[in-house]
Amino acid sequence: MFSPYYAWRRARGRAEPENHVALNVALYGPARRWAMTERGRGALARSVEHFAVGPSSMAWDGSALTVRFDERSAPLPRRLRGTIRLLPEALGGRTFPLDAPGLHRWTPLSPRARVEVRLEEPSLSWAGHGYLDSNQGDAPLEQGFSRWDWSRADAGGRAAILYDAWRRDGSRMTLALEALRDGTLAPIDLPPPAALPSTTIWRIRRSSHGEGGDARVAATLEDTPFYARSVVTTRLLGAEATAVHESLDLDRFSSAWVKMLLPFRMPRRS
Repeated sequence: MFSPYYAWRRARGRAEPENHVALNVALYGPARRWAMTERGRGALARSVEHFAVGPSSMAWDGSALTVRFDERSAPLPRRLRGTIRLLPEALGGRTFPLDAPGLHRWTPLSPRARVEVRLEEPSLSWAGHGYLDSNQGDAPLEQGFSRWDWSRADAGGRAAILYDAWRRDGSRMTLALEALRDGTLAPIDLPPPAALPSTTIWRIRRSSHGEGGDARVAATLEDTPFYARSVVTTRLLGAEATAVHESLDLDRFSSAWVKMLLPFRMPRRS
């Protein structure tokens, strides 16, 4: 949905989504890597349980999702190769409409999971808690929303998901959920808003929620012209919480100058 090539093709008429596919892998820390190479229809193969784009793939065997990838990072072309296994504690399946007509939908497929990572290049491995979701849409995202903030937090062994979306019609959608161990998503009271500083370089607005109205940015992982990914510490479900937090500015994304920058991070191979 963030492909500049797809947007340019769409502006000239009908665009085929299957001709604009990519698998994004992001690695943070000292061995930082970012890979998101777009490929055409000839590189795509998929079935109910398998999805492959060029040299990378995802496969579901009934108990685990295995992601195998062999990509080149951008803008510095360094190899990023390895395997990720996601083992759900339980599977969800409830779908949440994000806009009034239901054109945009979000499904937390496994809101609680264990993740095992083994990288060959660079040589790294670790395991921890994880999360799997899916977004679907029948219209361009920037037509329905101006911006949103999303976060998934670990709070003393419990998991919370917060969603704020500012719609183009002037309304606002909020979700505050606890992911229970059986995969159920239980509504919780939305904690008070907590202001966060904008990103340093591109000045992307960030906001969150926390008990006591307090939250802080522990690390900024991505600071791009239209998107920020951060680690945020706050208090949720009565415990200190650490969250992966995302902020998306779709006014910025809609601008032509941002789309001109995107190929530096998202090259295309036909």
